[in-house]
Amino acid sequence: MFFVYKIVLIILSIMLLPVILTAFLLKPKFQAGFWEKIGISTQQSDKKFKLSLLNMSTVIFFLRIFISLWEKFGFCKEILKKKSIWVHAVSVGEINATEGLIKRIKSELPAYKLVVTTVTATGQEVANKKLGDVADVISYFPYDFSFSIKSALKAFNPALIVIAETEIWPNFVDQTSKRGIPVMLVNGRISPGSFKGYRKLRFFFSKILKKFSLILMQTETDRERIVKIGAPAEITEVMGNLKFDITGGIDDNAVQELKDSLQVGDNRVLIAGSTHQGEDEIVLNVYKKLKQEFQDLKLLLAPRHPERNEDVLELINSSGHKHGLRSAKQGFGGADVILLDTMGELGQLYGVSHLAFIGGSFSGTGGHNPLEAAIYGVPVVSGSTVFNFKDIYNAMTETGAAKLVNSEDELYLQLKDYLVIPKQKGFSEMRSGNEDFSLVPLEKPQRVEESSISENRNTNSLPTCYNYNRASRACLEIFEKNRGALDFAIQKIKKYL
Repeated sequence: MFFVYKIVLIILSIMLLPVILTAFLLKPKFQAGFWEKIGISTQQSDKKFKLSLLNMSTVIFFLRIFISLWEKFGFCKEILKKKSIWVHAVSVGEINATEGLIKRIKSELPAYKLVVTTVTATGQEVANKKLGDVADVISYFPYDFSFSIKSALKAFNPALIVIAETEIWPNFVDQTSKRGIPVMLVNGRISPGSFKGYRKLRFFFSKILKKFSLILMQTETDRERIVKIGAPAEITEVMGNLKFDITGGIDDNAVQELKDSLQVGDNRVLIAGSTHQGEDEIVLNVYKKLKQEFQDLKLLLAPRHPERNEDVLELINSSGHKHGLRSAKQGFGGADVILLDTMGELGQLYGVSHLAFIGGSFSGTGGHNPLEAAIYGVPVVSGSTVFNFKDIYNAMTETGAAKLVNSEDELYLQLKDYLVIPKQKGFSEMRSGNEDFSLVPLEKPQRVEESSISENRNTNSLPTCYNYNRASRACLEIFEKNRGALDFAIQKIKKYL
């Protein structure tokens, strides 16, 4: 079966070569990490190293592909002398989810080198920013060709491989199994759509899943799905979700520094994080209406994919709002909208915000992680398509920490409901129709550090919106109720070393 897979992979690679070459020419992001992915051109030392990225013109790039054939088969690798723990996180979301796990591995298992790999260039950038001082190696995951995998395994010398969420590479798992290297899947999840696809190929994936040493899924539903796909029940367990184990974010001093750099002042900030095509227009339309009613409201707009920054900037220009760029260190002193065109800052900038719209929820993508905003006590509003984080959103909507809306109009109304503050009247009077509104800035409850929620209530005497305060506190409390996956995963990892 694996032999057939390898043959099909080679045939498809040859058939799609014109498309692949065109993509390399037109889309620079496909060039990122090419050498590492085929298992060559790394410069390493036994202490700490960074993999070199080749910076050349397209012509030289392709000449190297053809003249360095010997190197492409991995014969130039140096190897780590010490055994390593190899953690693979495909992109930005997975890096954010496993950041705490990776740091715990480093601190509790110092005898091992620590290797972190990603698939995407954005994942590499965030990994280097967050884990550059933690990991001994940050690289790209190899292509699923035998020569690439063998070269990477030789270089990284892993005693254990930990794969985040549900990255199943058939040849990679087969090669590690042949070498007796244990492979764990942690924080696993399978969406309904993925489940249908995997189940149709159960005859194939069941053989791969049996080669894993341990499979730790987020929920019982995820565990049942992967067992139905073919994972042995005896190696499959429920661990919870690592995303609930993220720490209290950056400290208050760092938050204040960010506020100062953005010139937030006494303004309130709506942040639209991880937006996709079509969602930026919705956010800008809603913001335009809200701005007419709430003059103190500012907008931070953060597209999910950096290559869309120029298109989104054009949309902002067309909207007529005064705007600035985060990369140019511009703030709200002379702007209403700031485009977040830098990498690795989104998670921190939720800390300066009062409200968050999480993207990927109107575009059909399935949503993105709302907990990155919730850790700061920031209420979340999203579109209704959030199947990638269904269980998290279920928990958040049940407690009022998040709201799901179905349209642009509903998004406007929900955000307005959080922004309006009654003046000299109770909440029940406000809802009775005798509205008298004030623009007093909202005050978030103080952020929790680990498990001290009950001791960190905000006691400010300013009038605030009941709905907003309740949602903000619910955001903080949800972590206390659901954390524990990190400790569980660490204990399981130690059993294999």
